[in-house]
Amino acid sequence: MDLPNLAVVLRAALSHVPEERKAAEESLNQFQFTPQHLVRLLQIIVDGSCDMAVRQVASIHFKNFVAKNWSPNDPDESQKVSVSDKSMVRENILGFIVQVPPLLRFKSEEDRIPLYHIVEEAFPRLLSIFSKLVQIVNPPIEVADLIKLICKIIWSSIYLEIPKQLFDPNVFNAWMILFINLLERPVPVEGQPIDPDIRKSWGWWKVKKWTIHILNRLYTRFGDLKLQKSESKTFAQMFQKNYAGQILGCHLQLLNAIRTGDYLPDRVTNLILQYLTNSITKNSMYQMMQPQINIILFEIIFPLMCFNDNDQKLWEEDPHEYVRKGYDIIEDLYSPRTAAMDFVSELVRKRGKSNLQKFIHFIVDIFRRYYEASAEVKPYRQKDGALLAIGTLCDKLRQTDPYKAELERMLVQHVFPEFSSCVGHLRAKVVYLETWVAGQYAHINFSDQDNFRRAMHCIVAGMRDPDLPVRVDSVFALRSFVEACKDLNEIRPILPQLLDEFFKLMNEVENEDLVFTLETIVDKFGEEMAPYALGLCQNLASAFWKCMASSEADDEADDSGALAAVGCLRAISTILESVSSLPHLFTQIEPTLLPIMRRMLTSDGQDILVPLDNYVSRGSDHFLACKDPDYQQSLWSALSSIMMEPNMEDSDIEPAPKLIEVLFQNCKGHVDQWVEPYLRLTIDRLRRAEKPYLKCLLVQVIANALYYNPSLALAILHKLGVATEIFNLWFGMLKEVKKSGIRANFRREHDKKVCCLGLTSLIGLPVDHIPAEVLDRIFKATLELLAAYKDQVAESKKQNDDAGDDMDGFDADEDDNDDEEVESDKEMGLDDEDGDDINSLHLQKLAAEGKGFQPADEDDESDDDFSDDEELQSPIDEVDPFILFVDSVKGLQASDPSRFQNLMQTLDFRYQALANGIAQHAEERRVEIEKEKLEKGNAQ
Repeated sequence: MDLPNLAVVLRAALSHVPEERKAAEESLNQFQFTPQHLVRLLQIIVDGSCDMAVRQVASIHFKNFVAKNWSPNDPDESQKVSVSDKSMVRENILGFIVQVPPLLRFKSEEDRIPLYHIVEEAFPRLLSIFSKLVQIVNPPIEVADLIKLICKIIWSSIYLEIPKQLFDPNVFNAWMILFINLLERPVPVEGQPIDPDIRKSWGWWKVKKWTIHILNRLYTRFGDLKLQKSESKTFAQMFQKNYAGQILGCHLQLLNAIRTGDYLPDRVTNLILQYLTNSITKNSMYQMMQPQINIILFEIIFPLMCFNDNDQKLWEEDPHEYVRKGYDIIEDLYSPRTAAMDFVSELVRKRGKSNLQKFIHFIVDIFRRYYEASAEVKPYRQKDGALLAIGTLCDKLRQTDPYKAELERMLVQHVFPEFSSCVGHLRAKVVYLETWVAGQYAHINFSDQDNFRRAMHCIVAGMRDPDLPVRVDSVFALRSFVEACKDLNEIRPILPQLLDEFFKLMNEVENEDLVFTLETIVDKFGEEMAPYALGLCQNLASAFWKCMASSEADDEADDSGALAAVGCLRAISTILESVSSLPHLFTQIEPTLLPIMRRMLTSDGQDILVPLDNYVSRGSDHFLACKDPDYQQSLWSALSSIMMEPNMEDSDIEPAPKLIEVLFQNCKGHVDQWVEPYLRLTIDRLRRAEKPYLKCLLVQVIANALYYNPSLALAILHKLGVATEIFNLWFGMLKEVKKSGIRANFRREHDKKVCCLGLTSLIGLPVDHIPAEVLDRIFKATLELLAAYKDQVAESKKQNDDAGDDMDGFDADEDDNDDEEVESDKEMGLDDEDGDDINSLHLQKLAAEGKGFQPADEDDESDDDFSDDEELQSPIDEVDPFILFVDSVKGLQASDPSRFQNLMQTLDFRYQALANGIAQHAEERRVEIEKEKLEKGNAQ
């Protein structure tokens, strides 16, 4: 995955839509082991032109990947990161660290001063109120709401750093006494709602949850000696010594509810298990758990991994919701089952010597009892949990003797038979397990190669299962088999059957993962999909319309329908790409796709404005000549409706001025009648624009109009009575700089070039068009712009050359440390006010921080807005602004010598030096351009 695509995927990981995030994460997982992936992540992290939120995602992904994959857990395991990639990272990491902005290194002390002031003033009073509330006997539910509010205030204040005031042992202890009191105190029985969905949000359970939230954060972020800066180690030691063990004991007591069948909210269970999982690597904490580890493992953890009553109810009453929850990464992130799986994985990874064997014996015993029991008394749910456990430990088992030699027999004896089980959830579970089999196929030496084929055919059969979750899981598993399949002849004979089952399922479920699998098949078979291309596109188009209708029918629902619709369009694009060498198919497919394109060109498809430039730039003649339909009028209608819409955000308008630029640059001399309407439209929006980047784009429309026809455009500005207003604004924007000294506006090379062309076009106008004082301002502004443009082009070239050099010849000694603990970024504790619905992930939190904690001289403008588009192509690419400027000045000198002389006399030494430098550079560019033409001609 190249840098631009990687940046796009990282940005998608910030999406508020679960499906889009999941797709991005799957894409990252798919490409994480490709060569130079780590190096590209580092390049994005230090890329100042990249959006800060994207850089943060890259830094987290880099950190987690290195922590998990830099060194194998087992000596016999193959290296996941290539030696060359490790060398490159080691060679560059120190240099990159220097370039990392402060935001990616967390907040500075200076930035947190306002928070410290708030803490200093408010926390003593909060502590007093908190203490009185906790001491109330038989408190009413309103007290719970107040305590919860105080807990959330504390959570917010300690999220990144502990305020200095809380480092006072006496102050901190006063708070901790109250938190541990709340943790130990049983939740009142009286008043608890009966409905489980309401019960989990009941005030006292919310108090319990927020209390655990705070204690977990203190423990994992500030109470871990390995994660602390030297000045914070004293606090970490104090927390470990005085509180960590006591909290662990309270957590274990709470978990007893699972053994006794009492109520414990899922979210509370999840948080407690996170605390236990973090304790496994700490010797003192693990010693406290060790006497009870069998109870924890077999009576608490394993039952949570098993299929339960709530699962059964959802499976039977709402299988569509069962499927949605199963593929929702947010649901997965906060479920007790996921936390239980994480606990088992960490226990076996860090304390496997004393726990792996007995846990496997426990699982094998379940398999044995299940095998020996009659159908009426088989422990179906325990078998389900045992299969999940095997899948959770798959990597460890594959690497460890004697288990790796038994994997094939286990699959044949205990997994394959469940494909025909009478219990639906077991059929679904073995499908899940077969996803792992496919993924690990390359690492397993099957004694019978037919076992892989047998598993794959069972998966295909699962696509016709009577239970919807089994069918969906089968499609998801099929993707892994298609990717792992070395001989496509295994799939080729059943391809039509597969596609039929696909579209039957797509008519039932709006799930983007189905489309991902279809894309994988299309990508794998390439041009062999030609006989199916029309049918595929028709079915995908049908699914697209269904998804759009579903999305519109319920505005309050999530965006799964819209995301599935996007997935359909992406799959269609993949199909078209696979048959791109067979253009005769396109004429058959066009009638199916045109209605979708018409729909996407309405207000629902505003984002499609950007690719519309192809119709103007690549088909200019047809665009200009065609009157039925009138494309020019259609373009005006679309752009004017968008730019005149008062409720549209500035960021949503940005494609419109870019498209006007495409029109003026590609249709020079042919759209005179549209110059005034577009200038009116642009000026109207410019007066309402707030975002600097949009202002730049709108001013560039004016610059393009001047370059298109300077006398016409200037006359229109005078006619509208806005010429002085526009030029004053333009020159003011050109002079505006930030505290750091960088330009606030027109920061891209392209922006500067467009402004140069527009201003330069005015130099040759006669004196009755451009008064002397205005020409003076234009001339000087253009000189400064050209100088800045020249420096920016040179710097870009230097960076590109340096980047190329940096990728060559790296060598370093290996120094792997598998035991280094790295804090998990999974848990950020972002909860709804009253429900446990999670609205964002850790990455979204970082994105919010990236926008909320910019340096003092930064506005809310994304640097990504001002980065040059490497793929941008336009007629002005062939226009050298330096040569155009010098030729325009020479033209002025020839046509009006006295005016030229007067202009030169207004220049001080600095501007004279700039003018001489630009003139010299223009001559250098003439030589370079001629040389490039000659080389190009010789190459042909």
